[in-house]
Amino acid sequence: MEMQTALPEVIVERDGAIGRLRLNRPRALNSLNRAMIRTIDKALTEFERDPAIAAVLVTGEGERGLCAGGDIRMIYESGRERPEEGAQFWREEFIVNSRISAFPKPYIAIMDGIVMGGGVGISAHGSHRIVTERTRLAMPETGIGYFTDVGATWLLPRAPGEFGTYLGLTGRDIGAAAAMHARLADSFVPLQKIDELLVSLGRLPPSATAEDVAAAIDAVSGEPPASVLLGHLSLIDRCFAFDTVEEILEALKGENSNFAQETRQLLKSRSAISLKLTLKLLRAGRMSATLNECLDREYGATLGMLANPDFYEGVRAAVIDKDRSPKWSVELDEVTPQLLDRFERHDGALLFARQ
Repeated sequence: MEMQTALPEVIVERDGAIGRLRLNRPRALNSLNRAMIRTIDKALTEFERDPAIAAVLVTGEGERGLCAGGDIRMIYESGRERPEEGAQFWREEFIVNSRISAFPKPYIAIMDGIVMGGGVGISAHGSHRIVTERTRLAMPETGIGYFTDVGATWLLPRAPGEFGTYLGLTGRDIGAAAAMHARLADSFVPLQKIDELLVSLGRLPPSATAEDVAAAIDAVSGEPPASVLLGHLSLIDRCFAFDTVEEILEALKGENSNFAQETRQLLKSRSAISLKLTLKLLRAGRMSATLNECLDREYGATLGMLANPDFYEGVRAAVIDKDRSPKWSVELDEVTPQLLDRFERHDGALLFARQ
């Protein structure tokens, strides 16, 4: 009997002039581990150098989504005893996020199904970002005692109004229309048209330009389903314009709507450290000139996370025991500036050389 060889966790292949990256851990919702990050990085180098490749396309195998995030279970298990493993994972992941943003050829991401955390990092920094009616996009980190990373502190502040602040603090998942409004996606392609799009992309010549890729996408794109959430933008802008979490909670308390009160209760269920750190980094990201500045700042914060009890408790409650009942270490009024200073960049933690 002939032995069958298991497919790799990232399938790297060519379809005409398209270099394809197919994330292939469907049972783990295509969550990224360090080996996958390294495979993606190596493939990007090969595709960038190859004149026969016009563009890169990333998709997720299985029916559930592109990618549910990074391998936080690995960091949870190694973090206290072997913190260098988590630090190295984040370092390599963030460098790939930067590469995608600066990639010299069109980088196409089909953001179908679940796209969360690290999944946003390998898609929303691309040049052509496609959502479908199944897209559920989120940066849910405040719910696991972590913070919005993978360059989200660059992306979210560039959403209109305070919508990015709302997404970063609440961790709420959103659909196609809201993702496009947040400037995290560019085009809506119905699921039934995705195969047609793949065929069109595979027929592009090596000389294809970004405009050619956009034309292929436009040919099958349409209007996304309406989003109820976008009906609350005025309230979100009013309440999330403040620079402290306490003021945001007080503003929500003063609003006479179910949405405001539900949002307030959601925030109160999140890690207080995560909320204050995320808001601080989002505000710093708003004033930053480049993505790399934000990634440097985020990387420093990740090193502090390896000693943060809320991170381990949040992952335990969400991923390990799955009881969804984290017991956070401190209340909001106990999160002092001195406590947040633990998450400032450490000496030698720069990912990118200053120009």
